[in-house]
Amino acid sequence: MSAKYPGKLAFLQRVLPTYRAPFFDLLADACQAGLSLAAGQPLMSETIETTEKLRSAHLTQVHNIHLLKGSLYLCFQAGLPGWLASEEPDALIVEANPRYLSTGAAVRWMKARSRPVIGWGLGSPPRTGALTGMRRSNRLNFISQFAALITYSQRGKAEYQELGYPAERIFVAPNAVAARPQKNLYERSPVFNQRANILFVGRLQRRKRLDLLLLACASLPPELQPRLFIVGDGPERRELEGLAGEVYPSANFAGALHGADLMPFFAEADLFVLPGTGGLAVQEAMSHGLPVIVAKGDGTQDDLVRPTNGWQIPPDDLNSLKNILQLALSDVPRLRKMGMESFRIVSEEINLERMVDVFIEVLNNSGNNRTGPAQLAATG
Repeated sequence: MSAKYPGKLAFLQRVLPTYRAPFFDLLADACQAGLSLAAGQPLMSETIETTEKLRSAHLTQVHNIHLLKGSLYLCFQAGLPGWLASEEPDALIVEANPRYLSTGAAVRWMKARSRPVIGWGLGSPPRTGALTGMRRSNRLNFISQFAALITYSQRGKAEYQELGYPAERIFVAPNAVAARPQKNLYERSPVFNQRANILFVGRLQRRKRLDLLLLACASLPPELQPRLFIVGDGPERRELEGLAGEVYPSANFAGALHGADLMPFFAEADLFVLPGTGGLAVQEAMSHGLPVIVAKGDGTQDDLVRPTNGWQIPPDDLNSLKNILQLALSDVPRLRKMGMESFRIVSEEINLERMVDVFIEVLNNSGNNRTGPAQLAATG
């Protein structure tokens, strides 16, 4: 990471998850006039671990007003014009989510001063059903207010482009939570230590589908059944421990671990498995040279997990998970080779430094609109 943004950046988030703190601090280090971040608190039911302290970025807590629930959920963040007035940023980045009702006020504040606003989002999956045309039009109108869009994946870029947003103003910053590895790849044995070690790291929530992982391990031939280490805590822990006692008693629940406490689990693992949705620990696992199995989701894993370093399986499909586990554990040399490719991907292509580089590229191409018009360069 070498390029810098000469201005002051403001960043608006609904919430600030703990795992995002390193990204915002690294981005702040690349903003010569500083970075100010505004974020509120999540719903209690979301069980999102948030942070209230950043090393380099300046964090302002705003009040989130949560409206309705489920597919009708909306959020309003109070006081954004006042926050912008106190910070006087040269550019603003916001989540490209039309459910956040206060975003419009922040955009208008910036545009009244001829300063760019950039959207950051997953993409825009195709709409179906009643009122599809109107919903597409509203979505396009919403994202058209941004000088540029940053998305996590090539799939996200394709979705925004298909919606009608100009391709030359869409930038891809692959989702990352781990920095570029600073040490050489950990050399693993060419054979398993009696049995393979499978690792999961994340919140123990229903959507993670750890029940499928327990059942899949139990259904493998006895000679392939692995040691299973589940690192994390959450609302489903007691239920999962009960299921493990019935179908896979050798599963080890280690609880929530972070930082140095996690390192021995990554070092001893042979394969990382995420059977459900979410899970940014995938990229961290790859930084430790692990091949990965993940369920297909919103596209954020598409650029990360490839046939050369892992498998993407249909979600909620026990038979597919079992078959891929059996395939993976039956060929140790191939598994080691895939782990080496995981390490290469996060060393050279997908890491926090590269993610920050894309954001800085977009900011610099957007220009400082206090002094001149935005000039956006094409990128992929």
